[in-house]
Amino acid sequence: MQIDYRHAFELAPVGLVLSRHRTIVDCNRHLCELFDATREQLVGQSFQMLYPSADEFERLGARIAPILNARGQYADDRIMKRADGETFWCHVTGRALNRDIPHEAGIWTFQDLGKRRPVRAELTGREREVAAQLMGGLTSKEIGRVLGISHRTVEIYRARLMRKYKSGTTADLVHKLMLG
Repeated sequence: MQIDYRHAFELAPVGLVLSRHRTIVDCNRHLCELFDATREQLVGQSFQMLYPSADEFERLGARIAPILNARGQYADDRIMKRADGETFWCHVTGRALNRDIPHEAGIWTFQDLGKRRPVRAELTGREREVAAQLMGGLTSKEIGRVLGISHRTVEIYRARLMRKYKSGTTADLVHKLMLG
């Protein structure tokens, strides 16, 4: 039996994207459903339209390029934005097709974590980045290295998150972030 790869791509249980220079070249139905958009609205567009802000799009692109260059792949949990502006937690995994030029071409998967982890508090872009790293179990120093900021700045953002989520400890904050 011969496999129809286009059909398999369309029916994959995760959102799939083929990209070139951070632009969507092709995507499957699941991705369209996930972002509440049509294929026509997505293909040919920059990934920037899927981010809560242009700043987050730029910062993340700069941060993952050396990781894609070194490892060829990247994964994280982040807040993304649907076509109607609703934000949601999403697990993103990607692979560079050319590690020497990591954004040249890639394949990416997107999985909605929103049912398990709804976005409830209004967060700034940097707060979202710090929250995502906290959920990954990183310390302030490790988060600072990943985000290219000082660990003291991370602690300021963590304190803001703790106030917004009415948490007394970092463990409580992470628990509330996980549950929404």
